[in-house]
Amino acid sequence: MSARRVLLLAAALTGVALAHYAAPLPLSAVAPAKAQFGLPFAGPPGPDAWMLGQGYGNTTGAYRQRRSTYGNLQGIHAGLDFSAPCGTPVRAIGDGVVAEVDGPHGSPPHNVVVDHVGNLSSLYGHLRVRSSLRVGQRVTRGQVIGESGDSQGTCVSAPHLHLELRDRSHQRFFNPLSFIAADWNSLALAGSFGRGYEYDLTQPRRWQTPDSQPAALRGGALLNEYRQPWPPAAGGAR
Repeated sequence: MSARRVLLLAAALTGVALAHYAAPLPLSAVAPAKAQFGLPFAGPPGPDAWMLGQGYGNTTGAYRQRRSTYGNLQGIHAGLDFSAPCGTPVRAIGDGVVAEVDGPHGSPPHNVVVDHVGNLSSLYGHLRVRSSLRVGQRVTRGQVIGESGDSQGTCVSAPHLHLELRDRSHQRFFNPLSFIAADWNSLALAGSFGRGYEYDLTQPRRWQTPDSQPAALRGGALLNEYRQPWPPAAGGAR
């Protein structure tokens, strides 16, 4: 391996390390939710345009993967999934500066991170192709920053955009609903992935609405280790 490749690999691994182990910012340093952002797609939702697919939080899908895929996110789905045909233009939810293009925060095959005022960052994942944006480039709300794709890079397996709202250290994950100005009551009805929220029958009303889902801290303890979960996982596996 050449010295240059060794240096690039070391830089990449350092980026991963910093991304996963930086200290979380204090909540007092993070801007509160004031519906200060917009949606990542233009135009109205619809079956041929875009729809809310999976909500943030304790969805049934996240619950069933709470020890694996979502285990480092306290067991919840730390983002919103918007179903959209591959190639749909994805737009910045607010003014900001591009912090990463295909950075170390997952959501393959391509992703973009934009830093905003108030120590907030938005992540746009499962993009179809690498964004043409450059790190350090300023973007404005509504500017196209990429194209929607899917997690497999095939445009066959549930095409969607994964959108997260984090603190700039990438350790805190916020429920985007109160940060994004939208008709969430209508959008919550339109979700197409068929995933509701997991119940704990000992507290059946806890976290059963999109806006009541809790924030998460990377590496924190599971929030949803339920004694009486419902619905049970397929085949009884938990």
